[in-house]
Amino acid sequence: MEWKASHILVKSQSQANDLHRKIKQGANFAAIAKDFSTCPSKSKGGDLGWFGPGKMVPEFERACTKMGVGSISGVVRTQFGYHIIKLTGKK
Repeated sequence: MEWKASHILVKSQSQANDLHRKIKQGANFAAIAKDFSTCPSKSKGGDLGWFGPGKMVPEFERACTKMGVGSISGVVRTQFGYHIIKLTGKK
């Protein structure tokens, strides 16, 4: 299985919760990623492209395996910070 995803990475859980709420209320995911994410992928609206098993940290990969295409995760904590993930493809 491979996944295609975008994400927003921030340092604090409170900021992640706030951004997650805004996205659920209709804010544009890519625009939020460009404005707030600390990951270099922010320049592409958070797009990480395609990746397979073992390419992402376990918590991130686990979240992707449980998601349907087009869905947005809750806040996912990893060693890098707090992620909000949007799954954009599966194959």
